[in-house]
Amino acid sequence: MRAKRRSKPPVRAAHQSKNRSSVGTLASSSSESTLRSPSLTPPLSRHAIWVGLALIAVNLIVYGAVRHHDFVGWDDPDYVSQNPNVARGLTWPGVSWAFTSGYAANWHPLTWLSHMLDVQFYGMNAGPHLLTNLLLHIANTILLFGLLLWMTGALGRSAFVAGMFAVHPLHVESVAWVSERKDVLSTLFWMLTIWAYVAYVRQPRLSRYGLVLLLLGLGLMAKPMLVTLPFVLLLLDVWPLGRATLTPSPAWRRLVWEKVPLLALAAASSIVTFLVQQQGGAVRALEALPVRLRLANAAVSYVSYMGKMLWPARLATFYPFDTALSAWRVAGSIVILAGVSAMAMRVARRHAYVPVGWLWYLGTLVPVIGLVQVGGQSIADRYTYVPLIGLFIMVAWGLPDLIGGWRFGRVALPAAAGLAITASTVTAHMQVQHWSDTVALWSHAIEVTSGNYRAHSNLGNFLSDQGKVDEAIRHYQEALRINPNFVEAETNLANTLARQGRLDQAVEHYSHSLLIRPQYAGAHNGLGAILVDQGKVNDAIAHYREAIRLEPEFAEAHNNLAAALAQEGRVDEAVQEVAEALKIQPNSTEFRSNLDLLLKAKRPAAQR
Repeated sequence: MRAKRRSKPPVRAAHQSKNRSSVGTLASSSSESTLRSPSLTPPLSRHAIWVGLALIAVNLIVYGAVRHHDFVGWDDPDYVSQNPNVARGLTWPGVSWAFTSGYAANWHPLTWLSHMLDVQFYGMNAGPHLLTNLLLHIANTILLFGLLLWMTGALGRSAFVAGMFAVHPLHVESVAWVSERKDVLSTLFWMLTIWAYVAYVRQPRLSRYGLVLLLLGLGLMAKPMLVTLPFVLLLLDVWPLGRATLTPSPAWRRLVWEKVPLLALAAASSIVTFLVQQQGGAVRALEALPVRLRLANAAVSYVSYMGKMLWPARLATFYPFDTALSAWRVAGSIVILAGVSAMAMRVARRHAYVPVGWLWYLGTLVPVIGLVQVGGQSIADRYTYVPLIGLFIMVAWGLPDLIGGWRFGRVALPAAAGLAITASTVTAHMQVQHWSDTVALWSHAIEVTSGNYRAHSNLGNFLSDQGKVDEAIRHYQEALRINPNFVEAETNLANTLARQGRLDQAVEHYSHSLLIRPQYAGAHNGLGAILVDQGKVNDAIAHYREAIRLEPEFAEAHNNLAAALAQEGRVDEAVQEVAEALKIQPNSTEFRSNLDLLLKAKRPAAQR
């Protein structure tokens, strides 16, 4: 058996020699382009150490201020600040919930556990939570640099890719937003999976392949974005690992079969993710967004991300979906994508990094390009965290080869790289400031975008919580003027009007919310509260039960249902409901007090 196992490396070596001509072409263009170091460990030199330290320093310069930031009023309440399961810290019930819950239309247990661990150490102080994001981003930066250096031996080019990854303004959202822990955490496993894969390629062993499979599985449990990683590993087989070329060959069958367990894992994750998001109401139906519009938006989005990579201005946390894309914009985007694709294929034989980088960019964006539309955004900065690496590779290896014969190239290229990283550092540092708190975040989004109904609605939520009711109502009304069917704004406006005692107007907006989305738990809960005030307790109970059916962990609805049941004299049922609310939010003094009152009411008069 051992003799058969040792027969594999000569086959791989023979295949590599077959492709040596293409590798030689790449290597001849620059002294930094030597590929496929035979070492089983990454090269570590004094220069590499200094680059690593510089990458850490530039990250600290850009993101150091996050230690003073607050949670923001978008997803952070669901993920951390108002999530009762996370608020308990790391507990066994919390671990069980993390692996079994599809809360917030996501299944990412490792992300939940990381938030719980932060709460365990830091409580609800947002700054340290964000510093954890920053530490993960720094780790991703260093791993990316070391990985490229290990695979290619190109110090300068690897440093440029890692530097742009570290400080590009499009990546601010992934680092400076607590809720995007899933992005930086999953990318850590993305990088570690590739490291394990390169080690496996250098010395194929079942244990090394098992590590690749394990790390991919862990990454998928942090964020399902890793479903494209097996595809990326096939690209790396072409360049820089040199295990195949882009032209058809017998090697491809072996390489694809090699990835089948990884592809099966990715497919399983995709199915789970789709079902959870569909059940959570995050996936938009084809009737709402036809396939033609989704494809048009996908083409425009690919080009938009490229434009923002080159000129990262007017960045916002939410870009409304444009349902009226002009034909010329869609056609122009298709022409650009087709042109770059044709160019990449044309130079593939001599410069394999071009199609590899381009396909990395196109392929890793597929899960979030809008073919399966999740949410109401057209694009999102956070979606570029991994895909931009492909474009950075094209630039880092392409420009030196393009102007390698220019006599001033040795001076111009490092200067241009330094200028690009410096400009990105300054711009990213400014962008980080917009994430300091909710008002700064949404005020900036309103300033740099048009028709941003979500920005107005979310800013209204914050102002309402601060008691600035009139300002909040104006923002809700503006959100509804832009998007009359925006159910969150309708419901939040109704909540605010109800608190002001304007019950008839509140009922009107709750009813419109349920007309738009009959399965919106928040509207059922709010309408139930008004019906109780109007003496229609049985109708209110029906709405509370529907809210709980739609959202079983809706603690406020359980508590409200308990109050309504108690009002009808159904004390035993009321005790069960408030106990359920307390189970969801065990630290709630309101729920504890209500339970005590109900239990006291159950005792015979002689025992009170």
